[in-house]
Amino acid sequence: MKAYFNLFDFKQTVDYKTEVLEGLTVAMTMIPESLSFAILAGFAPLTGLYAAFLMGLITAIFGGRPGMVSGGAGSTVVVLIALMQSNGIEYVFAAVALAGIIQLLVGLFRLGKFIRLVPQPVMYGFVNGLAVIIFMAQIEQFKVVSASGGESWLSGSALWVMLGLVLLTIAIVLVFPKITKAVPASLVAIITVFVLVLGFGIDTKTVKDIASVSGGFPPFHIPDVPLNLDMLKVIFPYSLVMAGVGLVESLLTLNVVDEITGTRGKGNKEAVAQGSANIVNGFFTGMGGCAIIAQSFVNLSAGSRARLSGIVAALTILLIILFGGPIIERVPMAALTGVMIMVAIGTFEWISLRIVNKMPRHDIVVGILVAVITVWLNNLALAVLIGVVLSALVFAWESAKRIRARKYVDGQGVKHYEIFGPLFFGSTTTFLEKFDVSNDPEEVIVDFKESRIADMSAIDAVSKLTERYDKVGKKLHLKHLSEDCRLLLKNAELVIDVNIKEDPSYKVVTDKR
Repeated sequence: MKAYFNLFDFKQTVDYKTEVLEGLTVAMTMIPESLSFAILAGFAPLTGLYAAFLMGLITAIFGGRPGMVSGGAGSTVVVLIALMQSNGIEYVFAAVALAGIIQLLVGLFRLGKFIRLVPQPVMYGFVNGLAVIIFMAQIEQFKVVSASGGESWLSGSALWVMLGLVLLTIAIVLVFPKITKAVPASLVAIITVFVLVLGFGIDTKTVKDIASVSGGFPPFHIPDVPLNLDMLKVIFPYSLVMAGVGLVESLLTLNVVDEITGTRGKGNKEAVAQGSANIVNGFFTGMGGCAIIAQSFVNLSAGSRARLSGIVAALTILLIILFGGPIIERVPMAALTGVMIMVAIGTFEWISLRIVNKMPRHDIVVGILVAVITVWLNNLALAVLIGVVLSALVFAWESAKRIRARKYVDGQGVKHYEIFGPLFFGSTTTFLEKFDVSNDPEEVIVDFKESRIADMSAIDAVSKLTERYDKVGKKLHLKHLSEDCRLLLKNAELVIDVNIKEDPSYKVVTDKR
């Protein structure tokens, strides 16, 4: 447990100016998204802002990846919409708390290591699909809600003003870093457009048009739900999916951040932090969330590498809720939209397009499919799960084709089969076809030094093989089986002669992070 309480690396060099300024920028970009997601799900606007504050603060302090930003995320909120519509906000708070408990247990039992099972093509598809989602979400800002509650596209001067301010923001974000990197370009762009709109009295869409951001400190609130099995049956499916979505997105974001920074985060520690933050959300009227790759990119793009930026962002959101609402409500949505469009462009893995002709065809298909599912269904967990399953099936098929046997007869007339490649459900048929039972001599040795019995199908294949030789009165020896393989074959020990002397021992690498 010691690792979970080693919060800060005091040997790390911290650029305090960059950390503080990036924290302010992240806060500015999180506010409109948190409000939008809360309104989308039918929650009170402050529920989204409370989630941004609580998730951001707790994960910034206790998380396993300095520089990564968490908050109220659309991927987790989407899971809760049906529960909100059927049972109300109190059940949502209970579901968020239960999701946090599940995530906490995943971290404590060190199950975060299973994120290693996500192949690179799935990572490409995940990130590229997410970039498209971020971009498409900004297109929604070019719509306006009428008095009757319907939505329509901006038109006329309002459209051109909005488009012009967005393009100005993008231009500042692109050009300003060439002048100086002392101040984050995103923050400069937001302030410049804000001053321009305020100074010239330009009529354009602002944060206030989404919802009010003024409120108080998150109140402690025990979800008003019946404490019985029926309630648990209602919320558990939503909690399980939310926990899975949150961990998948958080740990994938952690992996992406690891690649950017060239360092290694702690997946289990991050899972504990995410779970703790969601538990707190459930009891302080927040909608919960997870790591947000867009804001994490905003944070990292200007050089932020410490926990301070995330803490500053969370505290800034709280101060805005308490005191700065009237000012922030006047920030043009065009400025925030422009910043997020640049984040979407930066999030996209453009290298995946450059190397597409060099990748195996099945990897290309998996990457594209994951991206399409991510965009189409807006379900990151399902997209990644399908990608991992397809990659595993492709791997199994390719591995099944690679099992082979080298055959020879020694000076004593004993025939040897040296097996190369794993013996598992996909390769058992090919394995059995390698043997010529009727024409083999009285004694046969199958050498597994370069192979391994992996599953129940493999055990069944070995059992069938021993039976075939036994029926014709021939003796079969299995050589160089590892200790765990011999345990699997214990039931066949009467007909199997195992060479113990040179058997290797295989260990499973554990994740102590």
